[in-house]
Amino acid sequence: MTSGKQGGIRESTRAGAWVALLRGVNVGGKNRLAMKALARWFEEAGCLEVRTVGASGNVLFRAPAAVARAAPGLVEARIYKECRFRSPVLLRSGEEMEAVRAGNPFLAEGEPEELLHVVFLAEAPAVGAALDPARSPGDRAVVRGREVFLALSKGVSGTKWTSAYVDRALGTMGTWRNWRTVGKLG
Repeated sequence: MTSGKQGGIRESTRAGAWVALLRGVNVGGKNRLAMKALARWFEEAGCLEVRTVGASGNVLFRAPAAVARAAPGLVEARIYKECRFRSPVLLRSGEEMEAVRAGNPFLAEGEPEELLHVVFLAEAPAVGAALDPARSPGDRAVVRGREVFLALSKGVSGTKWTSAYVDRALGTMGTWRNWRTVGKLG
């Protein structure tokens, strides 16, 4: 991407839209993290136009790709240094988030949006990895790349597909967002 120019700026340094998704922040009174501090740490990592969405670790920002890819590691280290807990930071480009919003297979089926969730994965699961529908009858999942689309018949509090189970079954770490939040992040 370093070849060519656009508007006098090399493409590799052009600031794109990004979304950072933290796992396990401000959930159930654990892993408390002020969103103002989180935004400041992304700014210190070189990100621009930083803003948080909600209180559970969703960050929107603009940055060149190299800065965006370095930011999660820098912020993870800062969270551990300042707050003494570990919170993985997953990164998606603006284009990837738009594809998630446009690609939910359960919307076309008329599933109520309040039952829809997405698990954002650190890596695509191995071929053949899947969630066992017998573990949580009535719940459905579709894995596409680094996302798992969920339709939870009894909502998130009624599913037996927990974060620990999903991580183990798919062989990678993920962080969950409800469909309303995904809409705000897209």
